Amino acid sequence: MEATQPTVNAGSLQPPPSPPQSGDLFATTRWTVVLAAGTGTAPDADRALDELCRAYWYPLYAYVRRQGRSREDAEDLVQGFFATFLAKNYLEGLSGERGRFRAFLLACLKHFLANEHDRIHRKKRGGQALHLSLDWQSADTRYQLEPSHDASPDRAYDRAWAVALLDRVLGRLEGECAAEDQSGRIQFQRAKDFLVLGPEAIPYAAAAQGAGMTEGALRVAVHRLRRRYRQLLREEIAQTLAAAQPTQVEEEMRSLFAAFTSAP
Repeated sequence: MEATQPTVNAGSLQPPPSPPQSGDLFATTRWTVVLAAGTGTAPDADRALDELCRAYWYPLYAYVRRQGRSREDAEDLVQGFFATFLAKNYLEGLSGERGRFRAFLLACLKHFLANEHDRIHRKKRGGQALHLSLDWQSADTRYQLEPSHDASPDRAYDRAWAVALLDRVLGRLEGECAAEDQSGRIQFQRAKDFLVLGPEAIPYAAAAQGAGMTEGALRVAVHRLRRRYRQLLREEIAQTLAAAQPTQVEEEMRSLFAAFTSAP
């Protein structure tokens, strides 16, 4: 898996917008597919879990590093964790955290780290074939760019999760714009920096002049992209929840936003 450098200005993240007034966002999410399969064999569940892990493995690395572990130890531990986690025993013994994949994954990691037997034998498991190919060099580069404050491992985990989520949403939005035509790609490049700013903070006049657009055209482009950005953000969050009701999505959004605004 190729890990990309986050493109989101996390410090400018705005509070989540009001939830939609409709019913369920999805009848079935990736996480509900995994939970429904339990510990049995189900190709759809395997694919759903693989996609979730590929999207959100880096926060685990950030958590272990924030505990004071070295780069080498963090790589070894996270790799050993996934060797166990993907071996179909990930649903055993943990039930309270199953509503949110974010909480469940961290609870599983904590359980793994607290188990001396797992630590002793992780090198043996390291020789086994893993289902995920992790870009450790990129992970360490990203970690070195993290804020240097003394955030707790749990706070570092939540922050890394939020950045990974927003970066994934921006990637989806860019892909949609590029699929439209060349002008869609250009509009995304011109407007992407304004997606996480409050409307009053966007220098429309100066930005429009620099982009060779009218101010009105830039406002329309930003409004359209912001609306779709919010939709994709809710969709992406919903895929990590067992109950994708708007209230649960909103709660998760606010929880992740708090990772940027609360004290360490």
